[in-house]
Amino acid sequence: MQEQPPLQPRILLAEDDLALRRMLKLNFEKEGWFVLEASNGDDSLRLARQNRVDVAVLDVMMPKLDGLSVCKSLRLEGMELPILFLTAKNQIEDRVEGLRIGADDYLGKPFHLEELLLRVRKLIRLGQGKGRSMASTRIDFHANCWIDFATYTIKTQAGEERSISKREALLLRLLASKSGEVVSREEILEVVWGYSAFPSTRTIDNYILAFRKYFEPDPKNPKFFLSARGVGYRFESV
Repeated sequence: MQEQPPLQPRILLAEDDLALRRMLKLNFEKEGWFVLEASNGDDSLRLARQNRVDVAVLDVMMPKLDGLSVCKSLRLEGMELPILFLTAKNQIEDRVEGLRIGADDYLGKPFHLEELLLRVRKLIRLGQGKGRSMASTRIDFHANCWIDFATYTIKTQAGEERSISKREALLLRLLASKSGEVVSREEILEVVWGYSAFPSTRTIDNYILAFRKYFEPDPKNPKFFLSARGVGYRFESV
């Protein structure tokens, strides 16, 4: 029986420096990789959501949405594709922050092309087939009240099973991932909406009010979705 040839590796390359992006794209293609290009964070997030991606190579300092925020969003959405950061910010604190939020590798600028290619090859072996994986995390509140992030469904405190939007799921996952911590409105807007969407902080408040109606036994006296006045919101797990 003839073996099926492997799929062509697909690389998401997000870099706002046009000359550098063109040079990397040319060399990636010489390796036999298919390249999806983005010049800003919003476009890189859209491409990752719409395509199979085996590895993402992200510049940290990009317009509209920086690489760190793109990484946060992808991880919150359950995408497991390997992510490599390229950045001029090469202090140990920057590296630790990038790895903490879910990056797999970190390369400071300027870099040697061959080193980058070696790192991407390694990540391709790690990442093929993972790009569209979705986490199946579920949170149970009380009785039969829950959120299922894999299917975007919830069961409310009233016993109703219903679908929620991707943005509702992303906000719920962000809050749940930082259980017990206050998440600022600024971070919520950056990660869930992106700077180019220009939503108001009132939009967040409306989402939280909806979550309280879904999940709180007494929405006027919440115990799961708590306000931090003037700052943001805190999720308390069961």
